[in-house]
Amino acid sequence: MFEKLRIKEHMEVTDANGRHVGTVDHVEDERIKLTRSDSDDNMHHYLPLDAVDRIDDNRIYLKEGTMIPQGV
Repeated sequence: MFEKLRIKEHMEVTDANGRHVGTVDHVEDERIKLTRSDSDDNMHHYLPLDAVDRIDDNRIYLKEGTMIPQGV
């Protein structure tokens, strides 16, 4: 999956409308691990790689309808 190779630490993750969801800690298997410092509950949260719609200008856009984990 080419998207996986393009995802780097500290990239911003946004929903389909460009609203901030979190910041990439790293890619773990087929999931994006978000930093805990960017979450309301100070815990790591994960998003599946197949939720990525596109990557533009160091920002990851999620597909419309992607479920955002609680605490993010």
